[in-house]
Amino acid sequence: MNDVINLEDKTILVMGAAGQIGRAITKAALRAGANVVALDRDAKLLNEIEVENENRLHRVTVDMTTKSSILSVFASVHKDIGLINGAVNAAYPRNENYGRKFFDVEYKDFCENLSLHLGGYFLFMQVCANYTNSNNHPFSLVNLSSIYGSLPPRFEIYDGTDMTMPVEYAAIKSGLEHVTRYINAYMKGRGGSFRANCISPGGIMTGQDRSFVENYGRHCLNKGLLSSDDVVGSVVFLLSDASRHIAGQNLIVDDGFSI
Repeated sequence: MNDVINLEDKTILVMGAAGQIGRAITKAALRAGANVVALDRDAKLLNEIEVENENRLHRVTVDMTTKSSILSVFASVHKDIGLINGAVNAAYPRNENYGRKFFDVEYKDFCENLSLHLGGYFLFMQVCANYTNSNNHPFSLVNLSSIYGSLPPRFEIYDGTDMTMPVEYAAIKSGLEHVTRYINAYMKGRGGSFRANCISPGGIMTGQDRSFVENYGRHCLNKGLLSSDDVVGSVVFLLSDASRHIAGQNLIVDDGFSI
């Protein structure tokens, strides 16, 4: 039934599958019944993903910033497994200087990080949409954005720490949300039922400074910083037929931080 939230008989690509959120999404999609193609540029980390459904998991290395690499994945998956029904992009490419405070960011690093991250997401979206056109088949794409794509940082939560919210991240995620809306508008009437949406998580617990965790939590309803597993239900929903008429939206999952 189309209104049931499951991914049975679907083939789903997960870009950035070796990352913290990517791993959780990979496991959730498998639990929901999908065949999952886990994509990442780090073969070692891909091989470290432990799941119960090994027969439905396929590990493939890919460079998201190279169109030929993405096209090769689509061609091989289509040939070996069959029609691709959807994809999630949870990749987080960045250079070694990423994460500096505003006045310390060099122009070349700002441009390179936007090119790697937003540019890579653009390439992946372009290939996904063109694949839908070529096969005239429904396709759901979910992009991982952030609450900081929709609202300015609360810099006070970083007081007393060495942390910051990088300016590149704000530019990348706000741009990603608008390009996601753009591609839905562009694909209207082109056949294939392509749709793309964003998930914008709040902060994810990764062993941050205790004072930051406490400061962040004061702005939330209950939990504060989330775990990766708190995000995956929304991703599975957007990949499923239960959300088949949802397109160009940004679903915020942040325990009320943005209120």
